[in-house]
Amino acid sequence: MAQSTYTRGSDLKDKAADQLGRAAGQAEGAASRVAEQGREAGERMQEVAGNFKGALDQSIKDQPMATLAGVAILGFVLGALWKS
Repeated sequence: MAQSTYTRGSDLKDKAADQLGRAAGQAEGAASRVAEQGREAGERMQEVAGNFKGALDQSIKDQPMATLAGVAILGFVLGALWKS
């Protein structure tokens, strides 16, 4: 009888260890996916920032007064939002 109880306890311990190992593996996989998505998002943001800079440079060359007016309006809107 004592041997049977010991065996069941050992089986439960092994099952718990297996479950814990699976849970840890799933958590590690999820963390890896999140890190990869964050890296990809950062790369896309850098690409957008580069495109924006290029467009702004071209706008300053082609239409300096319109660009200045747009920046002034943007500054006014951001200032109004900041104040409220």
